[in-house]
Amino acid sequence: MQDALFDDPDMPPAPVATAGTVRKRAGAPKVLPAPIDPTQQTLATALPPQLRLGTSSWYFPGWAGLVWDGEYGQPVLSKHGLAAYARHPLLRSVSLDRTFYRPLSASQFAAYAAQVPDDFRFVVKAPSLVADAMVRAEDGRGEQPNPAFLDPALAAQQFVQPALDGLGDKIGALVFQLSPLPGSMLARLPQLLQRLRAMLAALPALRPAAPDGVIAVEVRNPEFLTPAFVEVLREAGATYCLGLHPKLPPIAAQLPLLRALWPGPLVCRWNLNRLHGGYGYEQAKALYEPFDKLVDPDPETREALARVIAGTTGAGHNAYITINNKAEGSAPLSVLALARAVERLGG
Repeated sequence: MQDALFDDPDMPPAPVATAGTVRKRAGAPKVLPAPIDPTQQTLATALPPQLRLGTSSWYFPGWAGLVWDGEYGQPVLSKHGLAAYARHPLLRSVSLDRTFYRPLSASQFAAYAAQVPDDFRFVVKAPSLVADAMVRAEDGRGEQPNPAFLDPALAAQQFVQPALDGLGDKIGALVFQLSPLPGSMLARLPQLLQRLRAMLAALPALRPAAPDGVIAVEVRNPEFLTPAFVEVLREAGATYCLGLHPKLPPIAAQLPLLRALWPGPLVCRWNLNRLHGGYGYEQAKALYEPFDKLVDPDPETREALARVIAGTTGAGHNAYITINNKAEGSAPLSVLALARAVERLGG
C-alpha cells in the first residue's frame, strides 16, 4: 500500500472540516494555483531556459496567495499540491525530500511525473539507507554505523533505477546528500572516497532515459572539499551539489570545486540561513513559519548564486536550484528574488 505522500515525517493530522469550509465540486482539482502574476510571467520568460528554480517540497499552507489560491491543510497539499505548484511561472523544479526517509517505487515517481509539465525537472534526494553513514534513533542521534552506507547495489536498485523508470526525462539531479560523518569516519577519508568512487561507478547511466539528468553529491563536512573528492566526481561524470548550509563554508569558498569540475551543470540546494548555525533548522522553523515572507534576507548569498547561475547558463549548461523556507523565510519569495537577480545580470 502506498504511503501518504508526505514530505515531512512529522506531519500534523489533517484539520477537521468546519461548517465554513469551502467544498470544491466533485471532479475539480483539490488544490488550485494562485492567480498568475503577469510581472512574474514576464520575468520567467526573461530567464535562461536552462535555469530551473524551485523549492524544497511544496506542502506549506503559508504559501496561500504565493503559490496556492487559498488555504489548504498540509496533508492535502502534500498529496495534491504538486500540479498547482508546477503552474507557477517561476517554479520549474522541486526537491523531492521525502525520498530521504524512505525509498520510492517507480510507480510513485511516475505519479509525481504525471502532475507536472514536460519541461519540469525534479531534484531527488537519495534515501538515508545509502546516504547516511549512521543508523539513527528517532531523535536523529547516530546509534551505530550503517552497513549499507554507499552500497552500490542498493543505491542502484533502491534509488537510481526506480527514479529512471518513474521520472524518466523529468530527472534533473539525483543527489546523494551525505549526512554529517563522525570524526572516526572522517579520519579515514581516503577509504571513504574509495567507497564513494565504487558506488558512483556502479550506478546506471542516466542517459538516454534522462538526457538532462546528473548525479550530484552534497556533503555536510568541509573536510570533503578537496582535490581528491573532485577527482572522484570527475571520474564518475558526477558533479558537486553546492550546499548552502552553515556546516559548510560560504558559497565563495566552495566555488573552486565547481571550477575544477567545469564545464558542466550546476546543482545547488540552499538549505539554511547561516544566522542559525549548523543545527538551526528548528530555530529557523520557529522564526519563519508560516513561511509567507522574507524574514532574514541574505542578498550576499543570493547575488553570489545569481552570478554562478548566469555563468553556467550563459555557457549553455543546465542549472537546478532549489531553496528551503529556512534560507530566508519563504522559499517562493526567495525564488522570486533570485530570479530578479539573475535577470539583472542579463540571464
